[in-house]
Amino acid sequence: MASSEDKIKKAFSEKNWNEIKTSDSWQIFKIMAEFVEGFEKLGSIGPCVSIFGSARTKPENDYYKLAVDIAYKLTQSGYGVITGGGPGIMEAANKGARMGNGKSVGLNIHLPFEQGSNEFIDHDKLITFKHFFVRKVMFQKYAQGFIVLPGGFGTFDEFFESATLIQTGKIGRFPIVLVGRKYWEGLVKWIEEKVMVEYKNISEKDKDLLTLVDTAEEAVDVINVFYSKYLLSPNF
Repeated sequence: MASSEDKIKKAFSEKNWNEIKTSDSWQIFKIMAEFVEGFEKLGSIGPCVSIFGSARTKPENDYYKLAVDIAYKLTQSGYGVITGGGPGIMEAANKGARMGNGKSVGLNIHLPFEQGSNEFIDHDKLITFKHFFVRKVMFQKYAQGFIVLPGGFGTFDEFFESATLIQTGKIGRFPIVLVGRKYWEGLVKWIEEKVMVEYKNISEKDKDLLTLVDTAEEAVDVINVFYSKYLLSPNF
């Protein structure tokens, strides 16, 4: 079956397609192809929760085990799981979804050090992106909630983008669950005391976007309680 990129390529001569690879103005068609593939594969995915966290977390780590448990419990509540498709917390979440016979989605990314996809993603739900911003659109557009385990810059980027989009009304007001008080409480305290109170860069209600928990049961309960009031539907 032809990929989205192949379909778009057919509309151009070989000469023009080579220009697309090298010219900034033509690069839009490569980006378009990634959006089309993402929309086609995820457009009818159903209720899912995006799980973020470090690619460096090892299987023996408690947070890896916690991510497996969270993802498993989400599937038992009727949700699929969306991850970045790589190792660490992403692998753990896809593993938990597989164990629970739920939908296991992986949005992988081309990196200079080559992040490979993990083995627990459903074969028809793996997409590999070249552009981070296209990939992040898919995380946001097709999720009903966000669960964030400890991670680095990439995890912070995904977390704050989710919070910003909800704060500004660009996506629905869905739960953002930070798992691991020991890891996150310093950041949450800084947001509340410095960002909100001292500098007044966010409003009082914005602090309610975040929920801090420690266990898989608490994390999944936040999602379930929120959606006990609403009908589940894709985020678009």
